[in-house]
Amino acid sequence: MTEMGRIRYLLGFDPGRDKCGLALALGQEVVCYEVVASDRAIACVQEWHAVYPFEQVIMGNQTTSRQWRRQLQEVLAVEVIAVDERNSTLEARDRYWQLFAPQGWQRLIPKGLRLPPRPIDDIVAIVLLERYCGYPLLLSKRQ
Repeated sequence: MTEMGRIRYLLGFDPGRDKCGLALALGQEVVCYEVVASDRAIACVQEWHAVYPFEQVIMGNQTTSRQWRRQLQEVLAVEVIAVDERNSTLEARDRYWQLFAPQGWQRLIPKGLRLPPRPIDDIVAIVLLERYCGYPLLLSKRQ
């Protein structure tokens, strides 16, 4: 993540047919994350790139990844790095509850039966970033 002492932005991208997960990391911190409709994903990535000039996109290598890689490289001059996406959704479900601890009666539900209350494609994008970086990321307080 650092190149000769320079901390840089990395974009995590979980590609999908209907929706995509995006997560932007700087150092060990996720500064923004979002689930977007697939037809809006490229525009959102371009908007984020204008504000946060990331140089690499870390992307899952499974569902529709070739198509997304081609589209990303057409609109941005960034390196696209594919990482193993297997079991990332299951890992993201656990990671969701680590990042957003269950509250109230939800704490009584066994961990394996808890389902996040929203789509977690953005958390999958965080998991992909963590796999690439090799360490867990923290959510920014600025989100």
